[in-house]
Amino acid sequence: MKKIELKMRKILITIIVFVFCALTVNAQKVVRHYQEYVQRYKDIAIEEMKRYNIPASITLAQGILESGAGQSELCRKGNNHFGIKCHGWSGRSVYHDDDETQECFRAYNSAKESFEDHSKFLATSARYKRLFQLPRTDYKSWAYGLKECGYATNPQYAQKLIQLIELYQLHQYDVPGSKHHQPVVSPADQHIIRIYNKNLYVLARRGDTFKTIADEVGLSYRKLAKYNERDRRETLSEGDIVYLKKKQKRADKAFKNKFHVVQRGESMYSIAQKYGIRLKSLYKKNRLEPDYQIKVGDRLKVY
Repeated sequence: MKKIELKMRKILITIIVFVFCALTVNAQKVVRHYQEYVQRYKDIAIEEMKRYNIPASITLAQGILESGAGQSELCRKGNNHFGIKCHGWSGRSVYHDDDETQECFRAYNSAKESFEDHSKFLATSARYKRLFQLPRTDYKSWAYGLKECGYATNPQYAQKLIQLIELYQLHQYDVPGSKHHQPVVSPADQHIIRIYNKNLYVLARRGDTFKTIADEVGLSYRKLAKYNERDRRETLSEGDIVYLKKKQKRADKAFKNKFHVVQRGESMYSIAQKYGIRLKSLYKKNRLEPDYQIKVGDRLKVY
């Protein structure tokens, strides 16, 4: 199959709980692992979709979620990308703590075997029969259907799948060969996505607007401007920080018990952007009125 080039750029619409609760100094590696996982297994997911009519986006999102993008112990030991247990299984197995201690999980010789078994597992089980009446482009109904049919016990399972699909724009794989499989922006021209204070951001380039950045990452430009507490019609300055989700109420924990000393040319807004916190919170932490004019040398709490 001809390798498909896609922009993996749709970024966070709402907080991805299972990612950001675990974000640390290794956060950039987490994002990279997820992107690499998609690039590595997207063709297999598309092929399985053609054979079994399971949305490729659902398959990829489940693989990322269940295997930690291929980093989980279960995946590394047994090539099990989907957390499928041994029920009705006569093949090789591995044991792993899950709901109970040392439960039996299916093991495979390759990732491809795991993807194939995942498709068969869904397609041949009466429990999931009703899902196959859904359009394969309706990833949201598939996600909620998997949860309702008992694939996972986590009450947020469907939302997590949907957030992953929208974050990495996996739904574009559900229509192979369509115009949606063509990158909107070439990889060389895409903004570099960075992570800071449990958020994702890009640095604006000359001529950027909230609309141009929003179109690239797949967000509403109105929401993007709101996340950054600015007017949606503004032209951004080169180097401006543009956060891709709502900012935090306080700075990173590393700044606990520390102060920001105001430098020449800084404003309350630029300081809030620097630390990835909401402007209102910055004023509130320092018991300042909204019309207060900061001065060089002022010490501001940011945590």
